[in-house]
Order: sequence, then structure tokens, then C-alpha cells
Amino acid sequence: MVAEDKNVQEARKGALAIAQDWGKSPLPPTLLATLITALHARPLQKLPFAFTPVLLFSTYLNLNNFVIDSAGLTAAWSGLYLLLARRRRTAGVNFSARFGNRFGARGLTRGAAMLLAGANVVGCGTTYALGRRSKEERVV
Repeated sequence: MVAEDKNVQEARKGALAIAQDWGKSPLPPTLLATLITALHARPLQKLPFAFTPVLLFSTYLNLNNFVIDSAGLTAAWSGLYLLLARRRRTAGVNFSARFGNRFGARGLTRGAAMLLAGANVVGCGTTYALGRRSKEERVV
């Protein structure tokens, strides 16, 4: 029984470590900015497209050793994008059109962007909440 508890604790520690590693990486905000650009550049949709420069700035902060602040910015803006992307109107559209919209190239890209935004909220939010700024303060 003690060994099982130790394994559970190691698994929890592993999940937190994976989430924090995700939040410390500069790649997730860059990928989300790329997917948002692909979805909303043509035709230009100004509100969703405004998320791209903020996410790229977050990557810039991460590369300049402001990892915790970058994670917080990425988590916040990814969460806002996730809320914005969930607003999709499908009322009055027949089933085959809804099915085609979800599993076409644009629908799969939208799903990938929403999945990545959700992963950013979890991973970067964990990094921001549990991160220590001692390394960042030494840089300044």
C-alpha cells in the first residue's frame, strides 16, 4: 500500500512537471499564433487576428528569460481565444454541413487551435501559478 501511494505521488509530480515544462517552452504560443493566423487572416477577422501579436510577444518574453511572465501572458490570452473560438453558430444549418465544417481542413485547424489553447491554459497557468521568479530577478 505504501508503494502504491508513492507511485501515485510520482505520477502527480510527473503531471505537474510535464505541465510546467509545457509552460516554460516558447513553442506553444508560437504554434497557436500560427494557427490563429491561418484561420483568421483570410478573410481578415480583426478581433481574433489581434491575438497573434500578443502571443508572439509572449514568445519574445520567453526567449529573453522572462519565463514566468510569459507563461502568465500566454495562459491568459489562450484562455480568451478559447472563449472567443467557442462562439460558433450552427443553428439552422443541416447535419451534413455541420459535419463537413467540423471535419474539413478549416474545422480540423480550428479544433487544433482550440486544443492547443486549452493545453496552453493548463500548462502555462500551472507554470505561472507555481513558478518562482528568483531566476528572473537575477537577470534584471
